[in-house]
Amino acid sequence: MFGPGSQFHRFFNDPRWALAVLRATVLEAAHPQIGAALIDNSTFVAHPWRRLRNTLVSLQRMFGADDETRQREAARLNRMHARLSGTDARNRAYDAMDPQVRAWVVATLFESSVTMCRLGGQPLDQTTMEQLYAEFQAFLAALGDQAGHLPPTLREFWQYYDHMVETELENTQALRIILYKLFDHLPAPPVLDGLPTVWAVGRAFAGPAIGTITVASLPEPFRRRAGLPEVPGAQTLMQGAYMAAGLARFLPEGWIRAEDFTSLLYLSPDSDDPRAATITALRDRMTRAGALFRLVTPFPVQTGPAEEAGARRSAEGAGARRSAEGAGARRSAEEFFDAVLDQTGDGYLDWPDLAAMARELSSRLDLDEPEETRLYDAYAEWWRELQAALDIDGDGRVSREEYAAAVPALAGPALIRVAEVLFEVTDTDGNQSIDADEYRALFRTGFRRTVAGTEESYSRGAFLTDFLSFMSGRRRSTAYDPLLAEA
Repeated sequence: MFGPGSQFHRFFNDPRWALAVLRATVLEAAHPQIGAALIDNSTFVAHPWRRLRNTLVSLQRMFGADDETRQREAARLNRMHARLSGTDARNRAYDAMDPQVRAWVVATLFESSVTMCRLGGQPLDQTTMEQLYAEFQAFLAALGDQAGHLPPTLREFWQYYDHMVETELENTQALRIILYKLFDHLPAPPVLDGLPTVWAVGRAFAGPAIGTITVASLPEPFRRRAGLPEVPGAQTLMQGAYMAAGLARFLPEGWIRAEDFTSLLYLSPDSDDPRAATITALRDRMTRAGALFRLVTPFPVQTGPAEEAGARRSAEGAGARRSAEGAGARRSAEEFFDAVLDQTGDGYLDWPDLAAMARELSSRLDLDEPEETRLYDAYAEWWRELQAALDIDGDGRVSREEYAAAVPALAGPALIRVAEVLFEVTDTDGNQSIDADEYRALFRTGFRRTVAGTEESYSRGAFLTDFLSFMSGRRRSTAYDPLLAEA
């Protein structure tokens, strides 16, 4: 059911899989409970590339050959989902651990995989389709869900799927953001940060096309119920996109790997990855090309209210951040709020924003219990401290204006505790210093700190000072910006 011999493993590095995952995400967001959970808790608006990478890494762990890795990832996902519950704008409860909701997530991935093959001109035969369905049932079972939340047979599955599409899905706010706002204002991935003109030109053409392709691929009954527009030529464009992506199967094996793609998205100039020098040289050439393009044809970079933070991050640029750190440059309070604190991109600071920070740090370090809970608890205490100090109007959240007006000194006892816990869970060998491997686990970049002696290390005091300087002094950092501020 899992590993290199599975049907799913064949799809994971298929370029059409990107279109399939996007389609599945839209169908998930159309479920009222999932849509509400995404709006309240997800970082997909402010940090879409981070969300993409984490999703791919999680799927790779769950469908890999190593059973211990799969069990660890399943436990991590269950802990994460157990923290996601609440009510939507219509006062309807949502719970990410609802077994029917979890079954729908798996159902969208399976059905979008089948649709991907059909639209790409390679429809699955019945035997292969049944094998793939069994693998996704095993995926749900690996999460600990009992049998029965997905129909037992493939024939019953299509009845279940049609019922969900025709009666349960809605035109949710999360769906509208993905289709009509996210693509229009998608921030540049970290590897292209600092190239706003080049990215804006590409996004202006690709964004609307991707949105049109995604809508055209959705089930017709749902498009009709949700009132999604029928764009002339959309079906032809959609078929062409899937067929063109499918041609990649003729490339030599190993040329296209999802893992390599996602690692390139996050490749930093400071990384000790051999590809970093090539990427840096390419960025320099693209920067010069972008400057020339602006001289010839000025191109306005589009921004929207919820995406201004992402646009500002792209405009700053990686090179500017590196020189800024050396000069001790500071962000304004508003910039720091948008880039770092408002992780969900809704214009407010509340618990889901700090929980998103804890979730990202826990995922990077692959924490188990009780370390993960210790980190979440430290962030929860910091949220209570911030709320008491900054929530002037008592609405349970902190607005950008409240934060900027207070200009607070954030290095209180609770934030210091966050820094201490983060150091302790990063220092896996407990020697009171962070070595190169531990550093890379957290920051995904090379270790650039050299101290007296023959070995590199990052002391507890230096780590706490740097973290608190970033979080309270609002100083830019080549380590913490990619970790908490970039998309």
